[in-house]
Amino acid sequence: MSISVDPDWWRTLFDEIYLVTDKRSVADVNITRHEIDILGHILPLEPDARILDLCGGQGRHTLELCRRGFRNCTVLDYSRPLLSLGHGDAARQNLPVSFIQGDARSLAIDSASFDHVLILGNSLGYLADREADLQILTECRRVLSARGWLLLDVADGGAVRRQMTPNAWHEIDGEVVVCREREIREGCVCAREMVLRKSSGLVRDQNYRIRLYSADDLVALVARAGFTDIQQHDPQSASLARGKDVGCMQQRLLISARTP
Repeated sequence: MSISVDPDWWRTLFDEIYLVTDKRSVADVNITRHEIDILGHILPLEPDARILDLCGGQGRHTLELCRRGFRNCTVLDYSRPLLSLGHGDAARQNLPVSFIQGDARSLAIDSASFDHVLILGNSLGYLADREADLQILTECRRVLSARGWLLLDVADGGAVRRQMTPNAWHEIDGEVVVCREREIREGCVCAREMVLRKSSGLVRDQNYRIRLYSADDLVALVARAGFTDIQQHDPQSASLARGKDVGCMQQRLLISARTP
């Protein structure tokens, strides 16, 4: 039976439970630091650079950037729970990060407001409409200054197709069990995720879908959005995963581009 997915699944999945189910990748400080190390080798970041972490969740990348001295950083995401968590973390660490709730397809941000836009951690391809990702990238170009930089970090669609197992599960802290059934259909990974606590039973049973991109497809999409100087970089994904099954993020595509 095919896995049926609500087109608006992304509006509700990203919350405190998500930070538990994906703890191995989105809550690992060492992985975040290493990802920022890689970013720093690609982008010419200046201390006063205006940086937008788009679809940045709880702001793990931005908080690390801010700790390294980049103090003009903004996180935009749709998830109020993740933004609230990030705002609390920033306040406790006295980090001057701005957190904004919004839809990446239509940013309530003035044109040319940022020098860098980052879309990291596979935060593209969630919407059912194939043109939605083009809308997002077109908005990125609009809010970037002239010769501003875009950096995309998404799952390597070719690797996912070759390596994905239809069923997977893992245990977290001896208490939480995450079970996933997965299939590839119409260019997307469709998954059913069941989360259970040993002490209390079912926590979540929800389906989701993520569009897969090859390197060529992603480069073509970025070009359609009006970017130039498009380059593919080595994401050093093996050292990020450290031998663990982190699903679609096991192998990555890392693309940089600039506005005209």
